[in-house]
Amino acid sequence: MTVSIWQDKKISENCPEREFDIIIIGGGIAGLSCAYWLLKEDQDLQIALVEKNEIGDGATGRNAGFITCGSVEHFNRLIAKHGESEALEIWNFSETNLALLKEEIIRDKVAELDFEHKGSFSLASGHEEFKELKKSFELMQKLGIHVEILEQSDIKNRLGAEHFVGGIKYCNDASIHPMKLLNEIKRRCLLDPRFHLLENHEVYALEPSGDQKRVRTKKGELKAPIVVMATNGYSPLIHPYFKDKIFPTRGQILATSPVEPFMEGPCYANFVLDYFRQLPSGEMVIGGFRQLQKDAEIGYSDETSDTIQEALEDFLRRHIPNVSQAKITHRWTGIMGFSVDGQPMVGAIPGDEQIFFVGGFTAHGLGLAFHSGKCLADAMFDRSIPRFISARRF
Repeated sequence: MTVSIWQDKKISENCPEREFDIIIIGGGIAGLSCAYWLLKEDQDLQIALVEKNEIGDGATGRNAGFITCGSVEHFNRLIAKHGESEALEIWNFSETNLALLKEEIIRDKVAELDFEHKGSFSLASGHEEFKELKKSFELMQKLGIHVEILEQSDIKNRLGAEHFVGGIKYCNDASIHPMKLLNEIKRRCLLDPRFHLLENHEVYALEPSGDQKRVRTKKGELKAPIVVMATNGYSPLIHPYFKDKIFPTRGQILATSPVEPFMEGPCYANFVLDYFRQLPSGEMVIGGFRQLQKDAEIGYSDETSDTIQEALEDFLRRHIPNVSQAKITHRWTGIMGFSVDGQPMVGAIPGDEQIFFVGGFTAHGLGLAFHSGKCLADAMFDRSIPRFISARRF
């Protein structure tokens, strides 16, 4: 946000200053994950989480609920870019993310959180992509990743999807109601009296203040020796370090009225650019097609566009006949944070060890952020973290 001189003076004059040991900026899956893991440290730390609106108002509450492994690329491309060893490490990191969510948060609340552990599918509408998927399948099988190949008839029978020539199933993927997950993490954090949740505290400045940092919000000034930026796509608005490292990217989604369940699990298509799933309650959620207007999808606009929304509807009519007559009930957007190399970033601002950060999830926040929050706590307490996630790689 921006604040005028008149607003700034009013805030400074009328709002009390508060002090904490750690201030976390951002109330999505990343910020709450950082809070959760920091509260598990054997330290008497007073931790404040600051959110500009309410918990989940950013990308976490606006995504499609996929908890998927790997990255934004097919596995064969991940190996080509990172090498076999690091590609497997990246995949295993996201599998651990899901395991940690199940052990720490989901536990016995599978039904309450609409959690489904049914795997996910990557579908090819053309033979060239299917060739890549077959290559990925072979590589993943060799490395011990649980995958399955699908032919055209399998896709129609198991997913109710048409005009795909083949695909693969990532057998360990999952899906969830993202807001229910977020609220469960919040509930667990609030059980600890050291945790302070400050909603509707939009940050407009982050400044030095003696040996501390001052976080200026429209509800008042906060101070702490350590600040954690869990702001993902919004990070460049707060600190210039992220201007060439994390790029705000709009994702667009729509949802239909419910129909009888027919899909085995969530799906990706078109080289992971488009995605769709049927919720346990029967609604179809579909997003993607940002490739149709890539320049317009960079930035912070919250508006949907006719071009992409029409493409989403056309996709349903062509590929998912079971919902071709369903009513469109919701259309929305979310601002994701795409990192410059496609991998998340955890670390501290160079030259300023009082500002830590986690972000750059590149459309895979639910599949990466909980484990990344643990890595953030590890980094803050001088424990090692994977090289591919460390911001020292830049």
